[in-house]
Amino acid sequence: MVLVLLIAAGFLLLGHLMGASRGAQIGLLVVLFAAVGLIQVVFPVGHGMRVATGGSLQGWGVFALVALLAGVYGLGLKWLKARAIKSALGGETAQVGAFSERELERYARHIVLREIGGSGQQRLKAARVLVVGAGGLGSPALLYLAAAGVGHIGVVDDDEVSLSNLQRQVLHAEDRIGMAKVFSAQMGLAAINPNAEVLPFNRRLTEDNAADLLDGFDLVLDGSDNFATRHLVNKTCVTLGLPLISAAISQWEGQISLYHPAGGAPCYACVFPEIPADGLAPSCAEAGVMGALPGVVGSMMAVEAIKYITRAGQALKGELLIYDALYGESRKMRMHRREDCPICGNASGAAVAL
Repeated sequence: MVLVLLIAAGFLLLGHLMGASRGAQIGLLVVLFAAVGLIQVVFPVGHGMRVATGGSLQGWGVFALVALLAGVYGLGLKWLKARAIKSALGGETAQVGAFSERELERYARHIVLREIGGSGQQRLKAARVLVVGAGGLGSPALLYLAAAGVGHIGVVDDDEVSLSNLQRQVLHAEDRIGMAKVFSAQMGLAAINPNAEVLPFNRRLTEDNAADLLDGFDLVLDGSDNFATRHLVNKTCVTLGLPLISAAISQWEGQISLYHPAGGAPCYACVFPEIPADGLAPSCAEAGVMGALPGVVGSMMAVEAIKYITRAGQALKGELLIYDALYGESRKMRMHRREDCPICGNASGAAVAL
């Protein structure tokens, strides 16, 4: 029996290496086991061929029963999974038709979530999200946006991958040192999810190009590493009426919020009205940063983006979440728009942190 099973395993391996279809591989196995059955019936007890192929039909009968039970179990799991997906989609054939079979398999864990479901996954597929910065915060945010099924992802950055980036910028790799980060990001995201369209913008965001770059997107994530860019992104988002998820990190601490004056939340300038003087807010290169911290905060950015797009839960609108990795603590501060904000202005209330 062992010899026959080894031959069957060899057939399966050969079929896999040759790219044979599953039907062809199953056909080979049927022929093999039919031949074994014939040998057991034709040759007398004790014959060498019969001994080499198992010795008796009873052993093969037990094997066939176990294989049948395993097959029924597998088909049952597949049926239950299909039923769960159909239930999550509300039985809407139009929703099912919006995804390929591979996409249904890929996003099954989202689709069965009550808060996302088929309609939420469809929103993710149709969404257009721009990520400013493909560094520490942008890397995990981009990875999880692509994995989640966001259909169109833009990424803006004018930097190149360097060796010192790799301690925290998990989207890049050592063999891409010297490559523009946006093209490295495009390669990395294609490996994660080829269904996502990645639009690389290998340039610095400036007053001259910001409006053109952000226009046409539904949501902006800002993971840049300087206040000037953050204020420029905020100003442009306010002008275009776009929601902005902005985060920042330094040493062991990170912060994140969703800024959206058009949705009743403050803008970034309501909370941080001025760019700090030189030396008051040192960069990561100057102050250092713990490697896993941007992974945590960047993943939070992706979480907030997925929530906003799918309309799940409560977004961080008007709330600043601060995470302290050194002591494992997090806290929230409530914020309101400022009437005298030079960017969004004419709002009710003054900026307050409670």
